[in-house]
Amino acid sequence: MRFLADENFPRAAVKALEAGGHDVLWIKAVDPGAADADVLARAVADGRILLTFDKDFGELAASSVPAPACGIVLLRIPVPKSEGAGQRLARLIQARSDWVRHFSVIEPGRIRMRRLG
Repeated sequence: MRFLADENFPRAAVKALEAGGHDVLWIKAVDPGAADADVLARAVADGRILLTFDKDFGELAASSVPAPACGIVLLRIPVPKSEGAGQRLARLIQARSDWVRHFSVIEPGRIRMRRLG
């Protein structure tokens, strides 16, 4: 899968996703300080699934129609700090393949998904 990891997404999880064969761009490395609207626009333009801990993307998703290959995964769990936690976070994301065309919220014990567009 093709992901765009927001600045707040842990480096360890980015590395774990890459090690799993996924194409991952990390905003912290390619466009640090980018505005949320620009981050979402990049995900749409590149056909990537946005991974973020930033709740502001819920409002942005409601007001835009993403490209068919785009999706948003909002993580409403504590940001993992250790390398092992990054691996667990990557496994959680890799466990599903239906992130595209959805605004998904990962919370402790559940995942909510709403179709985009």
